[in-house]
Amino acid sequence: MFLTTIYNEAIYRPLLNLLVFFYHYIPDIGVVIVLLTLFIRLLMAPSFHKSLKSQKAMTDLQPKLNELKEKYKNDKEGQARAMMQLYKDYQINPLSSCLPLLVQFPILIALYQVFSKALNNHLSGLYSFVAKPETINPFFLHFMDLSKPNIVLGVLAGLAQFWQSKMMLPKNSSAPQDATAKAIQMQTTYFLPIVSVVIAIKLPAGLPLYWLVTTLFAVGQQYWLAKRHQPTVVKAN
Repeated sequence: MFLTTIYNEAIYRPLLNLLVFFYHYIPDIGVVIVLLTLFIRLLMAPSFHKSLKSQKAMTDLQPKLNELKEKYKNDKEGQARAMMQLYKDYQINPLSSCLPLLVQFPILIALYQVFSKALNNHLSGLYSFVAKPETINPFFLHFMDLSKPNIVLGVLAGLAQFWQSKMMLPKNSSAPQDATAKAIQMQTTYFLPIVSVVIAIKLPAGLPLYWLVTTLFAVGQQYWLAKRHQPTVVKAN
């Protein structure tokens, strides 16, 4: 009950009220969802930027990690010590990239509830200073009903996730890679986007729209980071 109250008051209600507040001035729910998505991404940009830097550093470090796995393939304890020392030498925390994902998960759940209720005009929980609209038109740009599933948006959301995953792959690495790492890489790059499409095409289209915009924002961050910063780790010969 306590956690539910925190979730409602700290995440769900602020997002619902922000959406309705935007809609009061911009009466297109699709545009509002895009603006709300960009607002959330900008608010969390420092955390996501740190995560992307960590992911990039891990990608740059992958050849050295592969060498250690090959060197200590018969000594798992020695391999673990060597890998931890490598992380320490390059000041990398392999878990730091997971934090924004953990933060985004309850936001994603809250947005699903917000979009579902707002698109069906269930607007209980508004603050006293937020005007309640008579009705919310679920159409985006007058032709796409965001209250119903939309295959096109679902597929675009999956393609955007595939693009983001491809950007994180190591480039020009000739170092050996173990079967587990390859399997994880394949699942992240190919399987997860497919799962995303399967899920997205069954949800109200407002959520895949959020998914698409937030992923494209992340792609832009990754592209900027790749262009602005040189590799943080020198690749092994």
